[in-house]
Amino acid sequence: MSTGRLPGLPGEAEVPAGASERTGTEGVTVREAAGGADDELAGLAGRLVARRAALLERIRGAGGDLDRVRVVAVTKGFPATAVAAALEAGFEDIGENYAQELVAKAAADELDGASPRWHYLGRLQRNKLARLAPLVHLYQGVSSVSEGVALAQRVPAARVLVEVDMTGRRQGCVPAEAPAVVDALRSSGLVVAGLMTVAPPGGGSEAARAFRMLARLASSLSLAELSMGMSDDLEVAVAEGSTMVRVGRALFGPRPSRAGLRQ
Repeated sequence: MSTGRLPGLPGEAEVPAGASERTGTEGVTVREAAGGADDELAGLAGRLVARRAALLERIRGAGGDLDRVRVVAVTKGFPATAVAAALEAGFEDIGENYAQELVAKAAADELDGASPRWHYLGRLQRNKLARLAPLVHLYQGVSSVSEGVALAQRVPAARVLVEVDMTGRRQGCVPAEAPAVVDALRSSGLVVAGLMTVAPPGGGSEAARAFRMLARLASSLSLAELSMGMSDDLEVAVAEGSTMVRVGRALFGPRPSRAGLRQ
């Protein structure tokens, strides 16, 4: 059962979704209602306002232009309440890694009809594309020509980022293959907006080197968007030219288990 609780933020009271407010025998109001859920949502949004401000200050401190660097709030593994709270707090871009979670959250009552810009961060699966197509603003992480062609067949003119593996250990094309992948995806009818990567763990000089190489590669391909940088290394990424950071833990806390949110 969904509780509307946002795991990872301490002090949250669990409120069963869909319950109604009732008054106990001693006249004490028991909060099980939509009103209680609204209060909880407002509380979550208030905390996210403060965290958003801190995040924007980190970006500014790294030399980022707040009109140019977009923050994608990654709600992977969190309930729809997290998405609603993020929207209330001023975020417009929401990232999800699993197709089923994205589709379910987009239709959730908690969003009350709101339509964020959904970023799909996971691996593309052909049997999920029909459900994603009406919702996704940007497919981050297209890592091969075959993935891109399959997407183009089902979602013509979809906007994508090509994932480049800068570590030799992750999903994505190697840097030397990126120009050919970009050309093939453009030829298939996709709109290639830029590149994305995940840096080596630990940040520091290795992350800076990876981000710098990706920025040079994007420039050589006349691509404007650079999705690089997460909670731990966003300053390094912004300093190297990131236009998009993907942030989960710095906003929502440690990710909970995916109980009940299976793909």
